[in-house]
Amino acid sequence: MKIRNLGILGLFTGMLTLLVSCEKQFNDLNLDPNRPKEATPGVLLGQLQYRIVNAKMSDAKNFTHEIMQVHAPRASTSLNSVMRWFIAPRDGIWTNYYQCLLDVDDLYTIADQLGEDNYKAIALILKAYMFTILTDLYGDIPCSEATKGEDGNFLPAFDTQKAVYERVLAWFDEANALIHTDEALLYGGDMIYYGHNSAANMVKWKKLCNALKLRSLLRIRERDGEIDVTGQINEMLANPAQYPLFESNEDEAIFRYTGVFPYYNPFYNARTLDWRDGSYFTTFFLAKLNETSDPRRTIWARTVTDNGQQVYRGIESGYPVGVEYDVDANSNYTDILKTLPQLGIIMSYAEVEFIKAELALREFSSGGTPKEHYDKAISASMEQWDVAMPADFLGRPGIVYDSDQSFERQLEQIMLQKYYASFFVDYQSWFEKRRTGYPVLQKGSGIPADRVFPRRTPYPLYLQSLNAENLARAVEQMGGDDCYIRVWWDTE
Repeated sequence: MKIRNLGILGLFTGMLTLLVSCEKQFNDLNLDPNRPKEATPGVLLGQLQYRIVNAKMSDAKNFTHEIMQVHAPRASTSLNSVMRWFIAPRDGIWTNYYQCLLDVDDLYTIADQLGEDNYKAIALILKAYMFTILTDLYGDIPCSEATKGEDGNFLPAFDTQKAVYERVLAWFDEANALIHTDEALLYGGDMIYYGHNSAANMVKWKKLCNALKLRSLLRIRERDGEIDVTGQINEMLANPAQYPLFESNEDEAIFRYTGVFPYYNPFYNARTLDWRDGSYFTTFFLAKLNETSDPRRTIWARTVTDNGQQVYRGIESGYPVGVEYDVDANSNYTDILKTLPQLGIIMSYAEVEFIKAELALREFSSGGTPKEHYDKAISASMEQWDVAMPADFLGRPGIVYDSDQSFERQLEQIMLQKYYASFFVDYQSWFEKRRTGYPVLQKGSGIPADRVFPRRTPYPLYLQSLNAENLARAVEQMGGDDCYIRVWWDTE
């Protein structure tokens, strides 16, 4: 009996060995020598950058442009609409960015295991960038306990916006210190600066890191004292070698869509109805462009025929319910934008110069006068959009910088041109409107008299069931969850 059992066992063992051997040979035959055998920072980075940029593109057009009177719907039957100063709970960017943050953590972990500081720095920059977007939209958000599902924390607490900004500023400093500007990215993958081609491109990542930090410090300027905003700004401006900033359009952070699968401009396949027939540029947006014959119009807007002339014509924003504008009767988006490679804007050189213009106006040592930075910013925006700026443009009425005006009028002039330079830049023009009050937007005739301009985005509804207790604490702490509650830095 034992002999029989041993024979059966030997037969089974032999068959198992044969099966394992066959499986190994089969798997060896099916290995693709051209595909990586393990995750590397380069494998994650390019796809992650694409997702981070694309996650906000629809909102840049359909949310920010509507709330900031860049465009208005051709017809709108709902009183509770963005155009009429009402924002319903929104979850798209919340869901997308928290998913991306999980991958950013993976990028950092893998880079740390490989001893790749430059990838770690990029991960921290992308992380800080996304958290600033999320907190400026919603206010208090999960941060310190976010993306901790693997540790068993599926119900993260909400950090105050002050705490989020303290973490973000620390991440920028950590990233700035980590970057090795004499080393290329060993595993490639960078589709913003193509850092694997040249070690010099890591200088650009360092500049982006500090540009985003300077943006963040200016955003919370009214909370100076609670966080040392003035001291940190002065330190950055006084030490350009340690804290370099964008110096030309070559430095700006733009994900340039290659047009090669899968890296298409996200509007590439948009139907004409969805892309342009459903909305028109507003009279507010086109007024200054028309007054100054701004050449960016040719890239941004289509003309319509009026008395035999091709003109740029807009519509009222916030018009009464029931109004409907005729199809093709007013200017809307050009089809050029649907395939434009440089639409994936993270931060432009123009924005950095506008930040410096404001800082100079506020008597910081920015390296130039408000006018010098203002002029550079407008020139940079023209170059960014690949249009030729007329030689006399900076001296035209409505454009020329007037240093003899009051502080408020100079700030208004800077912010209006910054508004135009923020075309398709996520939510920045809305954040800046909330921070400074500029540009001054007219209240449409169809907006209820008791409504004020929205100050934040309400939390996603699904949090009420997925993280109800922590959400309730956050709502109580903020004083409510509607779109008129001000976030921590918004004291304007």
